[in-house]
Amino acid sequence: MSAAIEAPERAIWLAAARDLRLGFRSRAELIQALVFLVLVVSLFPLAIGPESAILKRVAAGVVWVAALLSVLLTLPRLFSADHADGTLEQLVLSPYPLPLIAAGKILAHWLMAGLPLSVIAPLLGLQFGLAGEELVVLTVSLMLGTPILSMIGAIGAALTLGVRGGSILMALLVLPLYIPVLIFGAGAVEQVMASIDYSANLSLLGAGLLFGALASPFAVATALRISLD
Repeated sequence: MSAAIEAPERAIWLAAARDLRLGFRSRAELIQALVFLVLVVSLFPLAIGPESAILKRVAAGVVWVAALLSVLLTLPRLFSADHADGTLEQLVLSPYPLPLIAAGKILAHWLMAGLPLSVIAPLLGLQFGLAGEELVVLTVSLMLGTPILSMIGAIGAALTLGVRGGSILMALLVLPLYIPVLIFGAGAVEQVMASIDYSANLSLLGAGLLFGALASPFAVATALRISLD
């Protein structure tokens, strides 16, 4: 009985640990996404000017859009390397359920891409004059929202696997689905600045995270099987 309970957890953690090891071997790609985020966010105050009211007004949207695009940059390699060397076929044929393997790969992607962005984003928010509760809500919204970006992105990456021009097609597929996450995440910070209750936005992000955690592994597994057929 205990072995049956441990097996699913083992599938998730083995897949996540493997992708983390491979990811840290190519740290340049991880650094690239962080550098992109820092550069994009840092250029906005220079372009907009020193007016503090305007900077605070656009802060949440700028940070969220930059984080979204940074995550998008890392998605094409989520399955492509495994597909190129034949590992993906072996994962599909492994004794572990494919949805759990997909869950592990999504978890690893968020740990390498979404989590670092969420950690440094508050520091970038200081450039726009955000402080106190605004920075806290920005961090919480990113912590809740970036896993959803990884989940949706993984579905898009799986559907476009092996397709010519797959990166562009994937972006066209996932960007419309990213819009609600962007609205709720940036909206929570704007509501703090307007002294309005922001709990509804964070609750919606939390609900999306729970739904995605349950549904996305199965959607990714189905998409992978379709792409490999």
